[in-house]
Amino acid sequence: MLARILWDFGGEAAWLPRVRTRTEEARIIRRMVRRGWVHVARRGARVVGFIAAGEGEIHALYLLPEARGQGIGQALIAHAQARSPRLGLWAHAANHPARRFYAAAGFRPVSVGASNDERLTEIRFEWEGAA
Repeated sequence: MLARILWDFGGEAAWLPRVRTRTEEARIIRRMVRRGWVHVARRGARVVGFIAAGEGEIHALYLLPEARGQGIGQALIAHAQARSPRLGLWAHAANHPARRFYAAAGFRPVSVGASNDERLTEIRFEWEGAA
């Protein structure tokens, strides 16, 4: 289910070119699960989103379209923030909803880069908890 959520996001984001196959994306998800980085959000028995956070980095945060705007993403971010004094992440510059979301969650932009598989401009966001 997690790989499907990730794959479906890639299909709905017109600005995001596909650079991996479904199998490769599923392999990436399995690797994050094995590392213990993944926490899922459920509505009843159905998985509606997930966050992968480990080693001070948010590696993925994806929700089903119908789960967005309901506080689920905020709960997933809060889960990661409760487990780490500092977090960083990269968000594609073209992903304006994600950039607004992370800023509202207390992350601040600190740099710009493009060292991702898609070769798209990204913004580095960082968050530090209260000391």
